[in-house]
Amino acid sequence: MKVAVILPAAGLGTRMGRTSAETAGTSRKQFMLLEGSPILLHTVRKFAASDRVSEIVIALRREDLEAVGELLRQEIRNKPVRVVEGGNSRQESVERALAAVSPDTDLVAVHDAVRPFIDLEIIDKAIDEAHEYGAAIVGIVPTDTVKQVSGAQATGAKVRSTISRERLVLAQTPQVFRYDLLKQAFEVARRDGFVGTDESSLVERLEQVEVRVVMGSDRNIKITKPGDMDLARLFLEQETARQALS
Repeated sequence: MKVAVILPAAGLGTRMGRTSAETAGTSRKQFMLLEGSPILLHTVRKFAASDRVSEIVIALRREDLEAVGELLRQEIRNKPVRVVEGGNSRQESVERALAAVSPDTDLVAVHDAVRPFIDLEIIDKAIDEAHEYGAAIVGIVPTDTVKQVSGAQATGAKVRSTISRERLVLAQTPQVFRYDLLKQAFEVARRDGFVGTDESSLVERLEQVEVRVVMGSDRNIKITKPGDMDLARLFLEQETARQALS
């Protein structure tokens, strides 16, 4: 079975803010340094370590293609890692990367470039579910009580109801799909002018398969805010310690 991984990494990372940008030398979170290596590289290493992954395709801004491509050639030697020019949105970047995936691919996994703490076991489970059912996402059950509100959420929102957490999951990545199904989902979305918040939302519109959920982990954080870097350093320290003991 041939599994391709797509990492969209063409974003501008505007939520990190000026202070973090000055500290790390960039405002784009995927290139911020975590113990000397860009976050993107930490993420790539996880999928490169998976025996289930056949190739990795990374969507980047044009100005980053050469430098990141060279870094990956030096760091990742055990499987093909390619870079392609991304678009102005996540959806466009993933679609461009998907066009570069080998047509004989069976499954495609899309993963946030700034989720470097995904477990290999969870990757395997998501691949297995997608192989059997056609589509699978990683998600966790919310621990906080969820309220449905009306009005502007930032100012003066009013609670209308409390939503049962038993029927909710917070979507993470990777999200894994049959290659042909994901291709069709992007084609239909482009035709309809639909923009989704994740790849699953595009596949859901086809109503061809039920998207399965694989339980994720609270450690599978998406690094988007300055405070996330402190937690990321802690998680990396813990991972390094476990590897030293194994």
